[in-house]
Amino acid sequence: MSGYNEVLARNTENAPSGNGLCSQTVAFSHYNNLSAQLPIDTNTGKLVAGGIKEQAEQCFKNIKAIVESIGHVMSDIVRITVFVKDIKDVDAVDEVYKTFFPTYVPSRTTVAVAALPMDALVQVEALVTNGEGTIPNAPQAGDLIKLTNNTANAPMCSLSTQTVAFSHYNNLTAQLPIDPKTGRLVAGSVKEQAAQCLKNIKAILESIDVPLDDIVKITIFLKNLSDTEAVNEVYKTFFPDSAIARAVAYVPARTIVAASALPMDALVQIEAVVSHGDGTPPQAVEDRHGIVIWANNTNNAPKCSLSTQTVAFSHYNHLSAQLPLNPQTGELVAGGVKEQAEQCLKNIKSIVESINHVMDDIVKVNIFLKNIADMDAVDEAYKTFFPQGKPARRVVGVSALPHDALIQIDVVVANAEGTPPKA
Repeated sequence: MSGYNEVLARNTENAPSGNGLCSQTVAFSHYNNLSAQLPIDTNTGKLVAGGIKEQAEQCFKNIKAIVESIGHVMSDIVRITVFVKDIKDVDAVDEVYKTFFPTYVPSRTTVAVAALPMDALVQVEALVTNGEGTIPNAPQAGDLIKLTNNTANAPMCSLSTQTVAFSHYNNLTAQLPIDPKTGRLVAGSVKEQAAQCLKNIKAILESIDVPLDDIVKITIFLKNLSDTEAVNEVYKTFFPDSAIARAVAYVPARTIVAASALPMDALVQIEAVVSHGDGTPPQAVEDRHGIVIWANNTNNAPKCSLSTQTVAFSHYNHLSAQLPLNPQTGELVAGGVKEQAEQCLKNIKSIVESINHVMDDIVKVNIFLKNIADMDAVDEAYKTFFPQGKPARRVVGVSALPHDALIQIDVVVANAEGTPPKA
């Protein structure tokens, strides 16, 4: 990979260390991927004293320390994800949030989960721009621009921007099943709610002249995991969206997460990561954006008709969440959480290697655990795949997982094609 961008992992003493298991921020090309920040006092290594407001403030202080340590500012953040233990705490978190984002607001996802590490009340994660990397005299040469957009055809919120584009990606605020005309949840069951979430996403994309099939990754947050099949019925009516996508059976990478609660007591919330085509020189004549979405599946990992194992665009590969399934049998592997964690990571490794990458190219790991107390056992398996603890990381506890698994893992991988390092 000589002459190309490199995965750059960095840490600062002004924020909590990852204890050798993760880096605080991992940059590749035009994005910095931050590890989810807990309300840990850097000086003591313990949770800060106080309630939800004090904990939220500490999370954002830690993020700000990391962002500033790499020469950036808070307005360089394109997406914030807030995990709370109790959905009723969101208003208190928002009071703190406003003090860190007084004017510009990023796209945002807010969800309540079953548990957080260290029994924290809140955990916050950020995705940050990275200005390095563009080829001289390319269409995007010079300073990269962060583009924010809102449309009246989708729900608007003063605390988030519907979509924030930077370089080759648009990061959308997670969409609730809100009718944009009334500002209320749509009537009906989870099917009607899922349809409204996807309608809102489509409306946002149409407002920036981007088709639905430019989505590379979908994350579905469900109040009841048993609603998955009902949501899938709706999902199939949106993907694939175009004749071209149907011809190749293209569907985005996908992760399904069980939420303990969602804003407005919704049953479903959907988040999308979307390709943004300006910038790098063309790779294929037929691609109207000048850069190609490359979807890939391998027989060495579990397949699903509703998701692609990995979807690459520009400098990133987004993987579907991997369960501890044996790809040959389609069943859960025998053993406990350690064996299940190992199988998830084996599946990820198979996918990564099938696209000519290595585990060191992973920039971000997201771990979803049925029992947060299993983290030590998971880390034993984790260290064998990431002995240097390079990727940024997020860990949350969830109430349920597909196949009644104990663990699920998804990752974001660097994609080496394209831009050489900035001189």
